[in-house]
Amino acid sequence: MPRRERNKFVKRNQILELNIEDYAFGGKGIARIHSDEGSFVVFVPNTLPGQLVKVQIKKTSKKYAEAKLIDVLQPSEDEVEVPFQDIPGAPYIQLPIDLQHQYKKESTLSLFKRIGKVDNIEDLFDEFITSPNVFHYRNKMEYGFSAIGYDRINKTDKDEFTLGFKRRGVWWMGDNLDKDSGLFDKQLEDNLINIRKYCLETGLQPWHGPKKEGFFRYFVVRKSYKTNELLFNLVTTSYDLSKFDLNKFANFLVELFGDRVAGLLHTINDEVGDRTIATSGSIDLIYGKDKIVEELLGLNFEISMKSFFQTNPKSAEKLYTKVVDYVLEDKSKVDNTVVMDLFCGTGTIGQIVASKSDNAKIIGVDIVASAIEDAKKNAQRNNIDGLQFYAADVGKFLQQHPEYQNKIKTIILDPARAGIVPKTLKKIIELNANRMVYVSCNPATQARDTELLRDAGYQIKKISLVDQFPHTSHIETVVLFEKC
Repeated sequence: MPRRERNKFVKRNQILELNIEDYAFGGKGIARIHSDEGSFVVFVPNTLPGQLVKVQIKKTSKKYAEAKLIDVLQPSEDEVEVPFQDIPGAPYIQLPIDLQHQYKKESTLSLFKRIGKVDNIEDLFDEFITSPNVFHYRNKMEYGFSAIGYDRINKTDKDEFTLGFKRRGVWWMGDNLDKDSGLFDKQLEDNLINIRKYCLETGLQPWHGPKKEGFFRYFVVRKSYKTNELLFNLVTTSYDLSKFDLNKFANFLVELFGDRVAGLLHTINDEVGDRTIATSGSIDLIYGKDKIVEELLGLNFEISMKSFFQTNPKSAEKLYTKVVDYVLEDKSKVDNTVVMDLFCGTGTIGQIVASKSDNAKIIGVDIVASAIEDAKKNAQRNNIDGLQFYAADVGKFLQQHPEYQNKIKTIILDPARAGIVPKTLKKIIELNANRMVYVSCNPATQARDTELLRDAGYQIKKISLVDQFPHTSHIETVVLFEKC
């Protein structure tokens, strides 16, 4: 067996200080190591051009290495001060929003050139749609309890009751959130320190990751922008539950937030896995109601703690408006036809299309049964006819319903981050639709699928980018494909 050639520039687990020189898709900063033997690239997630960073090499190959960010030693000249506490979920909050948009646009379009082989992608670019709220845009946040905290001064771990977020790349270490992060609800996050103090004073222990023991696990909050209500879910183990007064805790939340409190749920999670809601266990309503209502483009959606719903509802309105604009660009291929809404989730897009078209029948398919149940309820609530929702695997559904082949003119696609499985995409292609509107939260997999669609005769007509998550590397894409 031939000996594996050792990397001449770096080795695994090596600690380095590097200057970030460029930006690649997905929030990866590009550093280069220069020597007499040439130049070598190191990718470092959640970094920006101009930063000096401390990293640990995690993967190596002949052409490049991937590293984990340990610390930012020197900020970029582009960064500005903000009045928020830094958190892992907003690595670029100190970068002006216009620069964030520039990096996202350039890196996303380059994917379609490199992976999708679309050389003229700039000519097909429609628009970059910004988030209406640059700050405080999220409608859900999950705060974790931990018995191991982070000492920000000495930059080490310490034994401490924490409530906040896990340190980036360290699953067992918590970091207290002491004030507004700039992403969620200011009143809630400014009071998180009081909620932590209340829980600490009970004497019950926070979750200890390595030991897999403790009482407090998560504090989850959903917010309605329509009503300004907050829905809470306290996640604990069953150990020592008799020592914690849930009704007293509910009253404490009402003291803090008044009539903004929609309800308090309590979830028991005794599993060792790091999830907020266990596959086994219970979820009980302690106070108020177990759902809140949100509005999108004039339609009302009832949201439970388990429901999937767009995290940035104001930006989601812009996203859905763009999707519907593409779908209805040629109404003759929608009105009085059957439109397939595949990977439909809670059926939001299909409902909007149905409400804005003439006698269109929408067939929504998604593998998540609870999402389909929510879709059916929301359609009834909004009094929209012409909708049929099926809880099924998309590929299997199409295989079991060959009658739709050559009958569909428009297809809406909104798959999960992994994109569409090639076998399923071939089944979709076999429908022989005239047009497809493909929504993606992962342009890398969408660019991959673009090549297969092109081979089947579909060309990109338009592409738009929607910034659903400011201060992160995430970007949503909406692409209109038409058959040649």
